[in-house]
Amino acid sequence: MIKKPVLKLLNEQINKEFYAAYLYLGMSSKCTEMSRDGFAQWLRVQAEEEIEHAMKIYDFLHESGENVDLLPIDKPALKGKTLLDFFKQAYEHEQLVTASINNIMDVAVKEKDYASQVFLQWFVTEQVEEEDQTSKIVADLTFAKNDAAAILAIEKKLGKREDDD
Repeated sequence: MIKKPVLKLLNEQINKEFYAAYLYLGMSSKCTEMSRDGFAQWLRVQAEEEIEHAMKIYDFLHESGENVDLLPIDKPALKGKTLLDFFKQAYEHEQLVTASINNIMDVAVKEKDYASQVFLQWFVTEQVEEEDQTSKIVADLTFAKNDAAAILAIEKKLGKREDDD
C-alpha cells in the first residue's frame, strides 16, 4: 500500500510527465515549422518518452491497488524562438522534474514507503540521463552560435534518435 502523501505526489507526477510530453511536442512542432527536422525528431521522441514515464507511474499505482487521479494538463508556454531557447527550456524543465522526483523520494523515505522508494530509484537514475542529454545539447548549440555547418551537424546527430533511445 502506497502511503497517502506519496500517492498524492505520484498522481501529480503523472500530470507533470504528460505536461513535459506536451512541452516537448510543442517544441518539436516549432522545430518542424523552422525546417529543423532533426531537432524536431529528437524532441518528438523525448515527448514519447515522457508519456512512457507517466504510464510507468500509472501502472505502478494500479499494480499497488491504488487509484489514478488524472489531473488537467496545462498548455505549455514555449520560451523564446530559437533552437537554443527551446533546449535551454528543456534543460530547465528537466531540472524541475528532477527536483520533483527527489521530493517524492524524500517523502517516500520519511513515510517509510519502501516499495515506492524502490520504484522511484529508476526515475532518479533516469533524471541524471535526462539532464545530461539536454545540457549537452545546450552546450553544443551555445558553442555553435550561428555557425550553420555546426548546427546542421548537431541536427544530423539528433535526427538519428529512435523511439527506443
